[in-house]
Amino acid sequence: MRKLHCTVPAPLPPLPALLALLHLLAAPAGAQPIGSGGVQFTVFGRGNPVGVEEVTVTRPDGGLVITGSSRLGPPLDVVVRRAEVRYDASGKPVSCFVEGSLKQRLLVMSTTVAGTTATTDITEGSAFTRRTHEIAPDALLLPSVFFGGHEALAARLGSMKVGEETSAYVPGQEQITVRLVSANDERIQTAGATVKARRFRVEMIEPERTVDAEVWADEHGRLVRFSAATQTLDIVRTDVASVSARREVVARPGDEAVRIPANGFTLAGTVSRPSPPPAKGVRLPAVVLVGTVGATDRDETRGGVAVLGQLGSALADAGFAAIRYDRRGVGQSGGRAETATIGDFAEDLRAVVKFLRNRKDVDRDRIAVLGYDEGGSVAMAAAAADEDIKALALAATPGVKGTELVLEKQRAALAEMDLSPEEKQKRIEMQQRVNEAVVTGKGWMGVPPAMRRQAETPWFRSLLSFDPAVPLKRLRQPVLVLHGALDSELGTQHAEALAALAKARKGEAAQKVRLDVIPGVNHLLVPAAKGTVDEYGSLADASVSQDVVKAIAGWLGEVLPPRKK
Repeated sequence: MRKLHCTVPAPLPPLPALLALLHLLAAPAGAQPIGSGGVQFTVFGRGNPVGVEEVTVTRPDGGLVITGSSRLGPPLDVVVRRAEVRYDASGKPVSCFVEGSLKQRLLVMSTTVAGTTATTDITEGSAFTRRTHEIAPDALLLPSVFFGGHEALAARLGSMKVGEETSAYVPGQEQITVRLVSANDERIQTAGATVKARRFRVEMIEPERTVDAEVWADEHGRLVRFSAATQTLDIVRTDVASVSARREVVARPGDEAVRIPANGFTLAGTVSRPSPPPAKGVRLPAVVLVGTVGATDRDETRGGVAVLGQLGSALADAGFAAIRYDRRGVGQSGGRAETATIGDFAEDLRAVVKFLRNRKDVDRDRIAVLGYDEGGSVAMAAAAADEDIKALALAATPGVKGTELVLEKQRAALAEMDLSPEEKQKRIEMQQRVNEAVVTGKGWMGVPPAMRRQAETPWFRSLLSFDPAVPLKRLRQPVLVLHGALDSELGTQHAEALAALAKARKGEAAQKVRLDVIPGVNHLLVPAAKGTVDEYGSLADASVSQDVVKAIAGWLGEVLPPRKK
């Protein structure tokens, strides 16, 4: 899965420009008490771990003291030997101190608060400055090079109501306004426990811009995650940052975590069943959900929408046993993805089907596979080779050969760029050259080495070589092709092409095809106004369309009818 992590601007600039690194949030006095003790955070720069920060919280005399230290490597080059943020028993800020180095230069910052006046002394190298600002009496103090200050932020957001605003102050910088946009419960599975968390979405309103951010707190009010949109520096509690941790985006009563034997490793998945569960001895029809071959986990969360997580839950409500799983090398699944191809992922899918056939609560003669986006290619390859797959559904799936698909996507991306027609054509020709070289192994002359390293992988070679006409011609199962009418990532011509290929099969198989293009639905299978990618940000809390669910569940009910007694 994608690691749970949080983002702040990077790289670190010299003071006083550190305001661009990390903006600080505040909450009023009287917030929920924060838990005590020490924890470790992992800091990521551009997705790579760059260091750790140790943070301890204590509550002497009813106040709050956050202390810690850190060592962050390039490109940040920050060392915090000692940091302390202090609040009194009423929750008002008292002082803030950081001593360490920035870019190997001495950095000492000390802030004291008297009423509404904050005085900050800054020593940077051999330079000394003093700055004084008027701040809100209940402002939250956080130094921009010590992330542990977010512990107070995480706890205090729990006392705010959606729509409320509060103040925040970065020592030595300016005060901003923070508005709480939404608050939702979340669950995170780690190797040792399930973390119950509260996810707060906030707007940080600065004089010249507004930044969207998320803050996650556990049930004790301790910080789990902080993220600021469009930035490149992340901080996440180390147990949650582990590759074995996953966010439970969608959870329902009776969900079962399972381990599935594959080729030398195990796949981790979730089985969702109807609630209440069927009577003992009743065998359910089953559907395997297959997502894109990328960094997404079993829930396929894209644009804030858990596409497969929501589909699995909805299909369970419709009477099916639905299983979704982390692809190899992602989330809690073993194996390595670096050398895997579409064929390898298809074999993983077949291992999941075999696992279902051996379950006592699943009807082995009523197992279907649903592939979403690139997962549809994997599903086609598996269904063409496995008669135990009794039906195939393809949702928002490419309908052309991989070489055509890559060029189509590049042309769409270039259409949004301010480039001359000559430059756009030049890039198209380079992509064509790369495609040919990847497929044939020849013709790399003139291709930049970095581009070659990125393209010359088993996965990309299998993607370019994949032609949906080949597996569709071989498989005999009923086929559903489903697409959103507003899908701007893959136009509806892809669905029409897949349906035409399936109808071109020989014999009765040609009659077992249904094409459903759902009005008002985008690539994420949720209702949308435009369907464009730039609209996804406003659909973060959207749900998979009920029209999509009804189309899939209704079709599965027809092609996987109950056995006659």
